[in-house]
Amino acid sequence: MPRTTPTPDPTPAPDPAPPPATPPAPLGRRERKKAATRRAIADAALRLFLERGYDAVGIREIADAADVSTTTLFKHFPVKEALVFDEDDDQEERLLTAVRERPAGQSIPAALRAHALASRLITPDGDDRLAAFRHLVTTTPALRDYGQNMWLRHTTALARVIAEESGRPAGDPACLALAHFALEAPRAAYSHTDPREAVISAFDLLEHGWKALTGKHP
Repeated sequence: MPRTTPTPDPTPAPDPAPPPATPPAPLGRRERKKAATRRAIADAALRLFLERGYDAVGIREIADAADVSTTTLFKHFPVKEALVFDEDDDQEERLLTAVRERPAGQSIPAALRAHALASRLITPDGDDRLAAFRHLVTTTPALRDYGQNMWLRHTTALARVIAEESGRPAGDPACLALAHFALEAPRAAYSHTDPREAVISAFDLLEHGWKALTGKHP
C-alpha cells in the first residue's frame, strides 16, 4: 500500500500533562520498626479491652501481650486511654484535609458536616468488631471523655485552616467558634434518637451562621 501524507490537524495540541507527583519517600527501617511496634501494642490493647473490658486490663498485661516493656509502651502511648485512639495525628490530618480539599463551591461548614458524618458517626453495618469497639468507647466514661477531648484538641489547628481558607485573620473568634462547635456537634448527637439527623441539624445552624457572617460560601 502506498504511503499517504496525513492532513494536518488544525486543532492545537493539548498542553502536556503535568508530571506525576513525586511519591513520598519510603520509611526507613527504623521508622518502619517503630510503626510496627506501635501497631502491635495498639492491636494487643484493643483485643484485650474487647475481650475483658477496659478497666479489667492492666498496662503490664498489654505490654506482655505485645512482647514489649512497659517503658516502650509508654514511649508510644503516654496514657492508657491513648491505646484506643492510636490514630490521633492521622485523624487531625484528615480533618484539615476535608476543609482544604473540599469540592469547588462547597462551604466550610458543609465540608465539616460531611467529614463528621463519614468519620464520627460510622455505623457498624454488620461489622461485629466495629460494633464492639463503639460499644467499648460509649460505655467506658474514661474513653468517651478522652475521645471527645482528643477531637477538641484539634480546635486550634482547624480554626487556623478555616481562617486560611476563608481569608479571615489568624486568631479570628468566628473561625475558632466554628471549629469548636463543628467538633463538639457529633458528641452532642450521640445521645439523640437519630444521631445522624441531629448532626445534620446542628451543622445547618452552623451553615446559616457562617453564611450570615461571611456573606458567601467560602
